[in-house]
Amino acid sequence: MGVATTLQDYLDSRNIAYEVVEHPHTDSAMRAAEAAHVPGDQVAKPVLLGDDHSYLLAVIPATHRLELDRLNQMMARSLEILPEDEIEATFSDCERGAIPALGEPYGVDVVVDPALIQQPEVYFESGDHEHLIHVHGEDFRHLMENVLRAHVSHHL
Repeated sequence: MGVATTLQDYLDSRNIAYEVVEHPHTDSAMRAAEAAHVPGDQVAKPVLLGDDHSYLLAVIPATHRLELDRLNQMMARSLEILPEDEIEATFSDCERGAIPALGEPYGVDVVVDPALIQQPEVYFESGDHEHLIHVHGEDFRHLMENVLRAHVSHHL
Protein backbone atom coordinates (compact mmCIF):
# COMPACT_ATOMS: atom_id res chain seq x y z
CA MET A 1 0.00 0.00 0.00
CA GLY A 2 2.76 2.47 0.86
CA VAL A 3 1.70 5.88 2.17
CA ALA A 4 -1.94 6.52 3.08
CA THR A 5 -3.45 9.09 0.70
CA THR A 6 -4.71 11.34 3.51
CA LEU A 7 -1.25 11.40 5.09
CA GLN A 8 0.58 11.97 1.81
CA ASP A 9 -1.72 14.84 0.83
CA TYR A 10 -1.27 16.41 4.27
CA LEU A 11 2.54 16.21 4.23
CA ASP A 12 2.71 17.47 0.63
CA SER A 13 0.35 20.39 1.34
CA ARG A 14 2.67 21.52 4.15
CA ASN A 15 5.83 21.11 2.06
CA ILE A 16 7.25 18.59 4.52
CA ALA A 17 10.24 16.73 3.12
CA TYR A 18 10.00 13.05 4.00
CA GLU A 19 11.50 9.73 3.10
CA VAL A 20 9.59 6.45 2.91
CA VAL A 21 11.56 3.69 4.63
CA GLU A 22 10.60 0.18 3.58
CA HIS A 23 10.95 -2.70 6.05
CA PRO A 24 9.68 -6.26 6.49
CA HIS A 25 6.10 -6.61 7.75
CA THR A 26 5.80 -5.86 11.48
CA ASP A 27 2.97 -5.64 13.98
CA SER A 28 4.18 -2.93 16.38
CA ALA A 29 6.07 0.36 16.41
CA MET A 30 9.01 -1.18 18.28
CA ARG A 31 9.25 -4.08 15.82
CA ALA A 32 9.09 -1.60 12.94
CA ALA A 33 12.02 0.28 14.49
CA GLU A 34 14.00 -2.96 14.73
CA ALA A 35 13.12 -4.04 11.18
CA ALA A 36 14.01 -0.62 9.75
CA HIS A 37 17.21 -0.45 11.84
CA VAL A 38 16.31 2.87 13.44
CA PRO A 39 16.36 3.82 17.15
CA GLY A 40 13.11 2.99 18.94
CA ASP A 41 13.26 6.35 20.75
CA GLN A 42 12.84 8.00 17.34
CA VAL A 43 9.80 5.97 16.26
CA ALA A 44 6.45 7.53 17.13
CA LYS A 45 3.87 5.15 18.58
CA PRO A 46 0.32 6.53 18.29
CA VAL A 47 -2.38 5.34 20.69
CA LEU A 48 -5.95 6.30 19.77
CA LEU A 49 -8.06 7.04 22.82
CA GLY A 50 -11.64 8.13 23.25
CA ASP A 51 -14.37 9.04 25.70
CA ASP A 52 -17.91 10.42 25.48
CA HIS A 53 -16.58 13.74 24.17
CA SER A 54 -14.07 12.96 21.43
CA TYR A 55 -11.00 11.07 20.31
CA LEU A 56 -7.42 11.88 21.31
CA LEU A 57 -4.26 10.53 19.71
CA ALA A 58 -1.45 10.10 22.25
CA VAL A 59 1.92 10.05 20.47
CA ILE A 60 4.84 8.59 22.41
CA PRO A 61 8.20 6.99 21.56
CA ALA A 62 8.03 3.28 20.66
CA THR A 63 10.28 2.57 23.64
CA HIS A 64 7.72 4.03 26.05
CA ARG A 65 4.46 2.95 27.67
CA LEU A 66 1.48 5.29 27.84
CA GLU A 67 0.47 6.39 31.34
CA LEU A 68 -3.28 6.53 30.76
CA ASP A 69 -4.14 7.37 34.38
CA ARG A 70 -1.78 10.34 34.34
CA LEU A 71 -3.21 11.56 31.03
CA ASN A 72 -6.79 11.24 32.30
CA GLN A 73 -5.94 13.13 35.50
CA MET A 74 -4.18 15.87 33.58
CA MET A 75 -7.04 16.32 31.13
CA ALA A 76 -9.89 15.61 33.59
CA ARG A 77 -11.25 12.98 31.21
CA SER A 78 -12.01 9.26 31.18
CA LEU A 79 -10.19 8.25 28.02
CA GLU A 80 -9.89 4.59 27.06
CA ILE A 81 -7.98 2.80 24.33
CA LEU A 82 -10.38 2.36 21.43
CA PRO A 83 -11.31 -0.95 19.81
CA GLU A 84 -9.86 -1.64 16.35
CA ASP A 85 -13.18 -1.10 14.51
CA GLU A 86 -13.42 2.50 15.77
CA ILE A 87 -9.80 3.11 14.82
CA GLU A 88 -10.45 1.73 11.32
CA ALA A 89 -13.43 4.06 10.87
CA THR A 90 -11.33 7.12 11.79
CA PHE A 91 -8.20 6.10 9.86
CA SER A 92 -10.10 4.53 6.96
CA ASP A 93 -7.22 4.63 4.45
CA CYS A 94 -4.80 2.86 6.84
CA GLU A 95 -4.30 -0.81 7.53
CA ARG A 96 -5.48 -2.09 10.90
CA GLY A 97 -2.85 -1.31 13.54
CA ALA A 98 -0.74 0.93 11.28
CA ILE A 99 -2.03 4.45 11.89
CA PRO A 100 0.21 7.51 11.47
CA ALA A 101 1.29 9.65 14.42
CA LEU A 102 -0.46 12.71 12.99
CA GLY A 103 -4.03 13.38 14.02
CA GLU A 104 -4.73 16.65 12.22
CA PRO A 105 -5.23 15.17 8.73
CA TYR A 106 -7.79 12.80 10.26
CA GLY A 107 -9.56 15.39 12.42
CA VAL A 108 -8.22 13.99 15.71
CA ASP A 109 -6.70 16.03 18.55
CA VAL A 110 -3.18 15.03 19.61
CA VAL A 111 -1.05 15.01 22.74
CA VAL A 112 2.65 14.35 22.15
CA ASP A 113 5.23 13.34 24.73
CA PRO A 114 8.23 15.73 24.87
CA ALA A 115 10.55 12.69 24.81
CA LEU A 116 9.64 12.34 21.13
CA ILE A 117 9.65 16.05 20.27
CA GLN A 118 13.33 16.41 21.21
CA GLN A 119 14.52 13.70 18.78
CA PRO A 120 16.77 14.76 15.86
CA GLU A 121 14.92 12.40 13.48
CA VAL A 122 11.41 10.93 13.76
CA TYR A 123 9.81 7.93 12.08
CA PHE A 124 6.13 6.96 12.07
CA GLU A 125 3.78 4.52 10.37
CA SER A 126 2.77 5.40 6.83
CA GLY A 127 -0.58 3.67 7.00
CA ASP A 128 0.65 0.12 6.41
CA HIS A 129 2.90 -2.39 8.15
CA GLU A 130 5.84 -2.25 5.69
CA HIS A 131 6.73 1.46 5.51
CA LEU A 132 7.77 4.21 7.88
CA ILE A 133 7.75 7.93 7.16
CA HIS A 134 11.06 9.56 8.11
CA VAL A 135 11.12 13.30 8.80
CA HIS A 136 13.75 15.53 10.32
CA GLY A 137 13.08 16.45 13.94
CA GLU A 138 12.56 20.11 13.05
CA ASP A 139 9.83 19.16 10.56
CA PHE A 140 8.17 16.89 13.13
CA ARG A 141 8.22 19.74 15.67
CA HIS A 142 6.61 21.95 13.03
CA LEU A 143 3.89 19.34 12.42
CA MET A 144 3.29 19.17 16.18
CA GLU A 145 3.51 22.91 16.92
CA ASN A 146 -0.21 23.28 17.69
CA VAL A 147 -0.73 20.14 19.76
CA LEU A 148 -0.58 19.62 23.51
CA ARG A 149 2.82 18.53 24.82
CA ALA A 150 2.77 16.56 28.05
CA HIS A 151 4.73 13.85 29.83
CA VAL A 152 2.24 11.01 29.35
CA SER A 153 4.58 8.03 29.10
CA HIS A 154 7.58 6.38 30.67
CA HIS A 155 10.50 4.40 29.25
CA LEU A 156 10.00 0.63 29.29
